[in-house]
Amino acid sequence: QVQLVESGGGLVQSGGSLRLSCAAAGRTFSTLAVGWFRQAPGKEREFVAAINWSGADKQYAESVKGRFTLSRDSAKTTVYLQMNSLKAEDTAVYYCATRAMVITTTPTLYTSWGRGTQVTVSS
Repeated sequence: QVQLVESGGGLVQSGGSLRLSCAAAGRTFSTLAVGWFRQAPGKEREFVAAINWSGADKQYAESVKGRFTLSRDSAKTTVYLQMNSLKAEDTAVYYCATRAMVITTTPTLYTSWGRGTQVTVSS
């Protein structure tokens, strides 16, 4: 298992921005794909975005296209999710997850999960 830590969540007003970070303890993401998922109270966990091991391939849920952007730092130690133009419906616990190499939108195919970080958007 890979120990993952998310950070950057918080409380913002609608239209504001947050940047979430995901890092693995004691290693880099050099051979891992990283996905972001979110879960609101009473709802199923849903796919948000994913980036492959090299950063060359990215995928976004339709609901966040044009507002959220994925990136990796040059050392591949951290994956970032920049969230702009936030809406009340973006309120959820956000999780990062990893698997070998390639992107998938299916949560059960990811092998390691972080504890999550709360994002709350007021309106």
